[in-house]
Amino acid sequence: MASVVVGALQLTAADAATGTLLSQGRPALASSTELGETPAVAAVDGNNATRWGSLWSDPQWLRVDLGSTATISQVVLQWEAAYGKAFQIQTSPDGNAWTTIYSTTTGTGGTQTLDVNGSGRYVRMYGTQRGTGYGYSLFEFKVYGTSGTQPTPTGGAGYVPANPQVTGVVPSTATPPPTNPPTTHHEFQANCSVSRSNLNDDPIVFFGLPGASHSHTFMGNTTTNANTTLASLQAGGTACITPGDKSAYWMPTLYNGDTAVQPTGPQVIYYKSGVIDYRSVRPFPPGLRYVVGSPSSTLDEFRNHPGAVEGFECGDLTRQWDIPANCVAGSQLNVRFQAPSCWDGKYLDTPDHKSHMAYPVVGVCPSSHPVAVPMIEFKMAWPVSGNMANVHFSSGRGYSFHYDVYNAWDVPTLAALSNHCINGGLQCNPRGFDQYKPERGAALNENYVLP
Repeated sequence: MASVVVGALQLTAADAATGTLLSQGRPALASSTELGETPAVAAVDGNNATRWGSLWSDPQWLRVDLGSTATISQVVLQWEAAYGKAFQIQTSPDGNAWTTIYSTTTGTGGTQTLDVNGSGRYVRMYGTQRGTGYGYSLFEFKVYGTSGTQPTPTGGAGYVPANPQVTGVVPSTATPPPTNPPTTHHEFQANCSVSRSNLNDDPIVFFGLPGASHSHTFMGNTTTNANTTLASLQAGGTACITPGDKSAYWMPTLYNGDTAVQPTGPQVIYYKSGVIDYRSVRPFPPGLRYVVGSPSSTLDEFRNHPGAVEGFECGDLTRQWDIPANCVAGSQLNVRFQAPSCWDGKYLDTPDHKSHMAYPVVGVCPSSHPVAVPMIEFKMAWPVSGNMANVHFSSGRGYSFHYDVYNAWDVPTLAALSNHCINGGLQCNPRGFDQYKPERGAALNENYVLP
């Protein structure tokens, strides 16, 4: 156990942080959130106008993943009015075993700068007594120190530059004006059936390496394999209702014991606005690809993922973070999971297949990823019910669910649907038709192509 430091220093303009700011923009989790508008990531976004807020109970915690083991020299907490009176700063190599490097029972809120000495990949504030009747609320949680890894490169192997790159974009902070009738949705559906199943290929993570991945179920493009490129997708066919959608979508195969379970019929892939100003959303550039989620996620990471919407459901069960043990006979297993919707404008892919994309923070894209693009939301359904003890994904437990997107839409078709449905504030089917606002017409004709 590391030595425990008691007390805190108040930050002044003359104080200088020691080491490098390691926490900004990193993944964050929390024990709870007070509202959907106070997520964990808001405390590590570098924006003093956003905050993380917890439920009004003890204990509560906020955790940031630094990405690799680091030497921690200083932690800065910028409290909102609801602060922690008794809390600890803890580090961990794995997110499970924690070492306390700072502790106080006399916190007074405000901005606190804590000189500490510790190491770990994960750093958290663990609160045991609130200073008010409300929860814990942090504008910023800053961790300084020295990382054991080199700075992230911005070019070389694994980076696929966009051509042209999108520059000069400032994330929109505007709120669209009220409409009559009210605008409640800004989306269209891409209904795509299974096109290839039980194939151990992944052209994003294991490009050019047939059989290198766990088994995947592919939807959309009918030619997807380990050697897939944008050109091969554009030349291929599609199992989507809209002929112009030749994109490839894939996810780990679901098994009941040793038997693969395939989704039946068209699956729902939503294209939505992930930002408040839905008018600012632009279509995907051709060739953009990324991975959503991770096969190595823990249950907590899946549950708190900024893209987790409802998790798993079946029958009357909802918001399950693992596959339920039992589902009502005759029901089906569903999962909903949202993708990031902010793009850096520079790369179509990066070595980790994620860094070029980011989630909005409180409905606004971060300045590092200023380009708002459609937010993909998978809504998958498998015909399996009853005893679910042997139901699992090829990647593992239910919370290992993840998926891949490789954009190969016909450019004019995607632009028409995005403009009419997302920018236009409609709830569209694959034709770009909103049955609740029929007077607005459709983006595509009865054959799902441009008129």
